[in-house]
Amino acid sequence: MSNNIKTTWSGYHADKDNLRADIWSLLKQKGLAIGDPQGHIPNFVGSQKAAEQLADLPIWQQSKAIKCNPDSPQIPVRSRALKDGKRLYMAVPRLTNTRCFVELTAEDLQQRNIPLEEGAIARKALTYGRLVTFEEMQPIDLVMVGCVAVTRNGGRAGKGAGFADLELAMLKEFGLVQSDTPIVTTVHTLQIVEERLPMQPHDWGLDWIVTADEAIATNTTYPRPAGLDWDTIRPDQYKEIPILRKLREKLANQAI
Repeated sequence: MSNNIKTTWSGYHADKDNLRADIWSLLKQKGLAIGDPQGHIPNFVGSQKAAEQLADLPIWQQSKAIKCNPDSPQIPVRSRALKDGKRLYMAVPRLTNTRCFVELTAEDLQQRNIPLEEGAIARKALTYGRLVTFEEMQPIDLVMVGCVAVTRNGGRAGKGAGFADLELAMLKEFGLVQSDTPIVTTVHTLQIVEERLPMQPHDWGLDWIVTADEAIATNTTYPRPAGLDWDTIRPDQYKEIPILRKLREKLANQAI
């Protein structure tokens, strides 16, 4: 398809840009996106069922603290996490705050008579939740990331901004995510592509892909980054994400 879909983050990787454009067009054309998917982690038909499939997995049932992306298709995942009594960490959209995660628990929301479904909506989570620093966070047992396209061997492409990879690298840097912490996504079956996704050294692969119909163990062989790789952080990310500047200063001071 010759799609000229341009988003804020186009131009970093032509192959991934084209793949995203194809997926967005396909979901739209088949009527499987809720709202316009272009430029977003697509809100897909069946996201609620996918969250239920995920909740059946032992990795979900054993987890006490979950980190989730703030996008709409994962509202059912965040809602289920709260209902199941898990501590939920949601990334602040675009990481605009130095405290770049918001913490929510069912106990806290219920004490304030806030319906759990409300806490699962990103903009409300920012109001009702508690912004936390990495030092205030508990170790994470399961990571949920939003994806535009995925492959069965664990390759993934988000919307191109690189937020998920940065969040994971920072969490790894602070010992909150380990080399075996499961990384999962919920997607529509049409978001699973056959071709090989170009993965770079700073990209994090997926352990599980969950759709409305099945849970796929990827048995991925993609190596996990050891933490932040300053050489791959783009100038725009450095400029727009305050926590990166703060961490850089902290590391520079430690090195003195």
